[in-house]
Amino acid sequence: MRWLDHREPMPVSLRGAVIALGNFDGFHLGHQAVAREAIEWARAEGRPSVIATFDPHPVRFFKPGLPPFRLTTLEQRQEHYLNAGATAMLVFHFDGELAGTSAGDFVKVLLAEHLGVAGVVTGEDFTFGRGRVGNRALLEALGREAGIETRTVAPVLDKGEPVSSSRIRDALRAGDPREAARLLTRPFAIRGVVEHGDKRGRAIGYPTANLAIENYLRPRYGIYAVTGRVLASGEELRGAANLGTRPQFDPPKELLEPHFFGFDGDLYGQEIEVAFHHFLRPEGKFDGLEALVAQMDKDCAEARRLLGPPPA
Repeated sequence: MRWLDHREPMPVSLRGAVIALGNFDGFHLGHQAVAREAIEWARAEGRPSVIATFDPHPVRFFKPGLPPFRLTTLEQRQEHYLNAGATAMLVFHFDGELAGTSAGDFVKVLLAEHLGVAGVVTGEDFTFGRGRVGNRALLEALGREAGIETRTVAPVLDKGEPVSSSRIRDALRAGDPREAARLLTRPFAIRGVVEHGDKRGRAIGYPTANLAIENYLRPRYGIYAVTGRVLASGEELRGAANLGTRPQFDPPKELLEPHFFGFDGDLYGQEIEVAFHHFLRPEGKFDGLEALVAQMDKDCAEARRLLGPPPA
């Protein structure tokens, strides 16, 4: 799948594309509906289809001090967009220049002239241009002048409320990964490179693969039933993970620490993805390592039960 940069000229083969325009961080049910409309439209007219995203998120640009709230990395988004059937991913690098672009220039200069877009699909609440003055009606009017056809997709409703990234973040912060997965259509997953740790897990019979959480949203701290995927090999793993600051040990250090059942290989330096399936319990401090290990035995047994047997 092609990875495009909005600052670079659009390849000739991709000019005339239909673009799904939005941030699409979580790529949840609502985002998928916008992408599907663009992809089906493009296929009907024999055009390339492109799904756009903004990096960093515009909110991050304007409010850099906010706590982390990212649901996916660009690499994860690219996989999701590819699986949806898009031809390419277009990354709008959100900086001062893009933030200061007028609504008219965004459509006429950037989309029409620079990128050669033929069609644009957005959600009904999409805004654009300096000061976010651009809305659905203005996009349609400016697009008409620039020779770009536009379509909008209504919100996907769930239990009477629109599916949104905010709902997913709220579910994760509340320790409800199953609700988040229902709205995402897949489990929330953190991807990272396995780091060397202090080897305390190995010393008590529970070796872990330590990952920094970096800019991801922080789900509720605690113990989860998880699955893992080794990106280089595609190997699928099952396990239990601690997400948090490890109150049993000093000094506190925020980590994601999955223990994978029956795995004794070397993951150091490898990139893995850990998907959250079930919240088991909050983090806790125990009266010594013996009590901690006894609880970990229970956690792993429960995780095995919830995750079910590994694929044949």
